[in-house]
Amino acid sequence: MLMASLRKLLEAPTPADLAAIDPRSTPGLPKAARKAADPKAWSAAELATLGTELAGLQERMYASTRENGNQRLLIVLQAMDAGGKDGLVRHVGGAFNPLGLEVTSFKAPTKEELRHHFLWRIRNRLPESGHVGIFNRSHYEDVLIVRVHDLVPETEWRGRYDEINAFERDLVNDGVILVKIMLHISPTEQLARLRERLEDPTKFWKYNPADVDERARWDDYRVAYTEALTRCSEAAPWYVVPADRKWYRNWAVASLLVEILSAENPQYPPATFDLAAEKKRLG
Repeated sequence: MLMASLRKLLEAPTPADLAAIDPRSTPGLPKAARKAADPKAWSAAELATLGTELAGLQERMYASTRENGNQRLLIVLQAMDAGGKDGLVRHVGGAFNPLGLEVTSFKAPTKEELRHHFLWRIRNRLPESGHVGIFNRSHYEDVLIVRVHDLVPETEWRGRYDEINAFERDLVNDGVILVKIMLHISPTEQLARLRERLEDPTKFWKYNPADVDERARWDDYRVAYTEALTRCSEAAPWYVVPADRKWYRNWAVASLLVEILSAENPQYPPATFDLAAEKKRLG
């Protein structure tokens, strides 16, 4: 049982201040975890329990929309390179029923996508009613990497903050439970993870030399993230999860999602048929 609301503990303040958040901190962690001889084992055990809760909440949400309703869950993940988005999708996203889950990893826009408005490809990947969607990177790349690399004029990317706010208001008004999470890692941890990829042949495929170039722009990305978190929290807040400790990251995000979905309190719909008559028919 959580001692405090993770939504309150992890919600980014306005204005955002990433420098004030220790990437190795563990806000909201129960005493049992702090006393555990092996925090990783504790987290794995907790994830099993939380995963069962998430699967149950997902089923209730899906069932509640079968006859009438448009509720669905959209999880937006952002992080620096090696920030742990893929790992989080495996450990936490794996708890959901795959039949009602769609994970989208947004890469560099294709030629076709570049011919459309920057939100076009995002709208095409929104989850269906009753389903769960996870965005590994998202529309925020258009005020992050686009800004850092001057891919469009400043007047254009600055106008996108208002467009994003309007887009997200429409989503929330249309029944989307929008959960935006930034996985907050330190430059030291990122370096360790990149080096690890060069030492393990099973991780060579994960290594991208361009990540080293992006690392050199760390301060620029910090400024871009700070403004995005500050300016785009109108329809749904940003949550900043300290992510240097992978076991804490997994527990925190799973716990946060359970808290948010539980507050929505999705319910199984009542029978739309004569229950007694159907029991009698079956004998």
